[in-house]
Amino acid sequence: MRLCLRDSDDRSKQDTSMFDIEYICSELPHQNNSVYGVQYRGAAILTDGTHLDCVVYQSAQRVVDLAKRRFDETRPKKRLLGSSDHTQYDQIVKSFVASGNRVSAYDIQDVVRSKFAIPDDLRNQICGETFMGWTGWVFEMSDGSFFQYGSPYSFDFFSLPDGYDFEDVANVHNHSYLSASGALVELERGAMPPADYKMDDCYREKVSFRCAIDDI
Repeated sequence: MRLCLRDSDDRSKQDTSMFDIEYICSELPHQNNSVYGVQYRGAAILTDGTHLDCVVYQSAQRVVDLAKRRFDETRPKKRLLGSSDHTQYDQIVKSFVASGNRVSAYDIQDVVRSKFAIPDDLRNQICGETFMGWTGWVFEMSDGSFFQYGSPYSFDFFSLPDGYDFEDVANVHNHSYLSASGALVELERGAMPPADYKMDDCYREKVSFRCAIDDI
């Protein structure tokens, strides 16, 4: 399985930035987010050679529009005696300017595919919460192996068992887990997790970065 849109091993021969919107839009797996618009899942090689395995590319304008709307909605209004409540407003501003993992577009030399980016067809089969704040599922591989996965909120990038990639996934068993004996068991949505269901035993989401781009 070839991971790079262009050969990243030859990046030392490149004289100029290879940042290419067409590659992002045509080659990377993507998902339409109701808030941020289309988000593309890939990786990045920075101008100093650093490789970021998991990067979500998204519209800069959608982020700006959302920030302006949320600032207006929560801007403190003066109360009696001139007092105002800044708590919610401060938290909203903080969420946009002082939180989250971000990488600037001008620091990216090349865009490459990420082996951790879950393909669209698999991601679309993982939907709905299993328990409050948690979704669990099992990947069945083409060789008959089963691997338990789970995430509280992020469904873009995932760790992989040694020797496998997402092309090896034959079936997705949503809202399922592997019992202590290794049997595939369906989880009851909205119920408490079974006693032998260990979230720590799941393959989990990977830490990712966001890159806001003007042209998306």
